[in-house]
Amino acid sequence: MATKPKAANGKSKAVPKSKVAVEGKNDDIGEETRLALWRSLLEIRHVEQRAYDLFLQNLIKGTSHLALGHEAVAAGFATAMEKDDWTFCTYRGHHHTLARGASMEGVLGELMGRECGLLQGKGGSMHLTSVEHGAMGSYAIIGAHLPIAMGAAWTSQYKDTGQVSVCFFGDGTTNIGAFHEALNMAAVWKLPVVFVCENNLYMEYTPIKDVTAVENPAGDRAASYGLPKIVIDGNDADEVYRTAQEAYAKARAGEGPSLIECLTYRHSGHSRADPGDYRPLGELEAWLKKDPVPRYRNRLAEFGIDRKVIDGMDAEVLAQVDEATEISKASPAPGLELVDVDVWADGGTAWRN
Repeated sequence: MATKPKAANGKSKAVPKSKVAVEGKNDDIGEETRLALWRSLLEIRHVEQRAYDLFLQNLIKGTSHLALGHEAVAAGFATAMEKDDWTFCTYRGHHHTLARGASMEGVLGELMGRECGLLQGKGGSMHLTSVEHGAMGSYAIIGAHLPIAMGAAWTSQYKDTGQVSVCFFGDGTTNIGAFHEALNMAAVWKLPVVFVCENNLYMEYTPIKDVTAVENPAGDRAASYGLPKIVIDGNDADEVYRTAQEAYAKARAGEGPSLIECLTYRHSGHSRADPGDYRPLGELEAWLKKDPVPRYRNRLAEFGIDRKVIDGMDAEVLAQVDEATEISKASPAPGLELVDVDVWADGGTAWRN
């Protein structure tokens, strides 16, 4: 087994994560977790691609915000979570909901407005929620969920449950007041919450660099709240997973929040109504070379995992997406009797005084 190098004083010297020596396929992550990450990446990629196809077939109405290219962020953080941790995400939240374990037919059905959907077809693409899987909602109002995630972390601290609240948001959110309010209070109270910025370079159609005074919209502001600057490669599932582990351990130890900026890129426009033609020539092509899915496929092979296992899982997941698609197509639209269901927490519509 490889050993850590020794410093002059004879003590073990820390080795940067990117330089950790491995033997074959056994490293600090391990084959079982790597395959779990791979499955999560595949499920997100194939479901998001299917959502794109279904939209073109007019089976998904309105619009949708795909996370093609963001897969490693969702897979890494979700795989490192405990089952009862909480996820809060934006309208671009399909990937986080799937990564927490929500069913494919539940997600696709919801996008298609069918009864088999997570919210029985009443919420649609921008409001995916699966409380049983810890996916505590997708929020369409920019920055609205950061104080909510902070509040959830407060309950964990108050009740001493050990749960961690994980809040995902885009780069544009860093210029919203709720971002600063939530970060400040979480830091002051040392709450068990992890704030994750998915920096894909654009706030809708505007380059984040054009409207922000610092290079890293989240990372460069961390010091304002007494937090370390953490900026990582959001297209490397291993790096995301390791960073998430450290942040969760810090939160559970009572050492307060983390602010993590993940550098990533969306392969399509902001929404299905956006062709993305404002992006500089060659930018998309350059980022496609860092696509997290083929990148991780090669990573698995480098660690000695059989190509048949890698490709077999890919085929298996695609077959599951095909099945979920047919289930969703066959599911009826929600009936009128469902209009009054889930309006209030007790499941009804009556105002509760």
